Amino acid sequence: MIKLTGLIPAVYTPFHEDGSLNLTQIQPYADLLIADGADGVFVCGSTGECASMTVEERKIVLEAWVQAVAGRMRVIAHVGGTCQADCVELARHALEQGVDAVGAIAPYYFKPGRVEELVEFYRPIAAACAPLPFYTYHMPSVTGVNLPMKEFLEKGSQVMPNLNGIKFTSNNFMEMLECIRLEHGRFNILNGFDEMLLCGLTVGAEGGVGSTYNYTLETYRAILDAYQAGDIEKAREAQQQSVDIVHVIIRHGGGVRGGKAIMKHIGLDCGNCRLPFAPYTEEEMKQLAEELNAIGFTKKLA
Repeated sequence: MIKLTGLIPAVYTPFHEDGSLNLTQIQPYADLLIADGADGVFVCGSTGECASMTVEERKIVLEAWVQAVAGRMRVIAHVGGTCQADCVELARHALEQGVDAVGAIAPYYFKPGRVEELVEFYRPIAAACAPLPFYTYHMPSVTGVNLPMKEFLEKGSQVMPNLNGIKFTSNNFMEMLECIRLEHGRFNILNGFDEMLLCGLTVGAEGGVGSTYNYTLETYRAILDAYQAGDIEKAREAQQQSVDIVHVIIRHGGGVRGGKAIMKHIGLDCGNCRLPFAPYTEEEMKQLAEELNAIGFTKKLA
């Protein structure tokens, strides 16, 4: 199976002012990321507001991304949710679309309490997209599911032959290290927290999936290149730039709401988030611009 490496933006879902899908923005969005050097896109994940979308909308958005990318970079479809049947349906659809890999977050309302329960939740989802590589999306800070991932890989791989790895959005780097080194590096573990990419690289991750990659990919490329060249101080400097950006988006509603505001600021308007996130005000956009300018963020589309 493939090993996903490099920098994979978790993409936003563009909406019109009335909250409907704005598919016209996906082609220029894909072109921007390809020009910036992205290695793939993670579609309809947390950043893409999957939990606020219908199954049909998620299918439509994935189809638009596959068409826009046109084989120029990898497409990873996120199919996770709280209803197993919906996840299976989305996984089958992803397979039909010819994506490169499929991921699914743990169910976050009724939660599995044991690894075996998580495995059984995922089992038909992974089967529905086989032989595509299947990834669990581990984000305990959001899902409340914080089961041991090493044990999950060991038990899950016995019944899911296409279980390929983890989108590891956790700051438990001891656990990440164990997963990376399990069975001589059999599994593909991707770093999930943007502001900790350097930490993930040091324990063996070879790439990451992140929301801030959408508008500051060059920062993360600098981290990756410097680390691979052995220039740790330069990598730290670039990681600090990432941390500065993250502080700004936290002040403006976090990675989804604040990040979408930055996309609008650079000139690729993905619209407001769906409720319960409040729309941006003109005053907030002005304040955002001032804060970005203060940290030296100058990216604007021509």
